[in-house]
Amino acid sequence: MAKIDDGALAQLFTEARTRNGWDPTPLPEETLHALYDLVKFGPTAANASPARFYFLTSPEAKARLAKLASGSNAPKILQAPVTVIVGYDLDFPETLPKLFPHAPGAKDWFSDVTAREWGALRNSSLQGGYLILGARALGLDAGPMSGFDNAGVDAEFFAGTNIKSNFIVSIGHGTDEGLFPRNPRLTFDEAAKIL
Repeated sequence: MAKIDDGALAQLFTEARTRNGWDPTPLPEETLHALYDLVKFGPTAANASPARFYFLTSPEAKARLAKLASGSNAPKILQAPVTVIVGYDLDFPETLPKLFPHAPGAKDWFSDVTAREWGALRNSSLQGGYLILGARALGLDAGPMSGFDNAGVDAEFFAGTNIKSNFIVSIGHGTDEGLFPRNPRLTFDEAAKIL
């Protein structure tokens, strides 16, 4: 596999920014399908793919979410063309016979409630990261957020299911409105060790 060029690395990582302001122009549904079709190939444990993505595009759906967000996040949700609720399905083991067919007993690996919860949260977090990178790869911006009432979102959007909210991500074409200066990052020696 060849290394991608510096321009692609910049688009995905070094020059990409978390956006707070948005061009409200709607994104075509085809773009959302294309985004998911990238995200679904990101690796998860046992190919479990526990994330569930609710793409909120209508003013009504975004208003339902915004009322459950912390004060500074509500306007971002309302302005962005799409805000995605990244959830995790605690019933994900039911899909393992389809998604991990070479291990017929894989469903039983998650019979323990704690293992199922950790597996769902950990792997949906990975998939949410893939969503951000996938959006950037398609020329979109992303604005991930965690400031919202999880229990309220679960009741509002996931009632009657075993899906729980993890975090939310606005996507679209960002503006420089409310763009903060790039914050520092930890150096390799501060964050990593080679053993």
